Amino acid sequence: MQFIENQLYHIYNRGNNQQPIFFDRQNYLYFLANINKFIFPHADILAWTLMPNHFHLLIHANRQSIFQVRDSPVAVNALTEGIRLTLSSYTKALQKQRSFTGSLFQQKTKSKCIDDGTIHYGSTTFHYIHQNAYKAQLVSKIEDWEFSSFPDYIGIRDGKLCNKELAYSLLDIQPERLYNESYRMISSEVLSRIFKPGNFV
Repeated sequence: MQFIENQLYHIYNRGNNQQPIFFDRQNYLYFLANINKFIFPHADILAWTLMPNHFHLLIHANRQSIFQVRDSPVAVNALTEGIRLTLSSYTKALQKQRSFTGSLFQQKTKSKCIDDGTIHYGSTTFHYIHQNAYKAQLVSKIEDWEFSSFPDYIGIRDGKLCNKELAYSLLDIQPERLYNESYRMISSEVLSRIFKPGNFV
């Protein structure tokens, strides 16, 4: 994956054949620990959610993101390597825990550069990520889903993964309006303009 400094990216992947990737609370926490270890040092994370069979990250690429960590056989930047290590480390742990072999995630993690144009891709993606569990009817309120950054943004948890001040600045999100705006449903038409058909989960 190639990243450009100061650009926003929506990063997501799901279980191979849409199979679950998280089976208990400890799985979610271990994956978050991997994000903190391997991705957090190399990008500004603006939003995240972990779902039973997929995950989403909204990140801002910074100088550390594009630092080249390997040049053979192909050039690899620090953020790409961090994403790879997050998934491979988690897969190995889950293979050991659940005694299986083979792929856990789809082969290619999606990394979509967000052009904040007329429909405000950045803020729309931010809200879309937080709405995932709510729209899937896993919870009755967005803030009830433990495995997302939304509780941190509304002040009921003090998570450290997200650069909230940068998110407010880059996405033109006002803290006092965030809660109500988070519940505005995003139309299928808007989603189809943000994602390639069949790629949103």
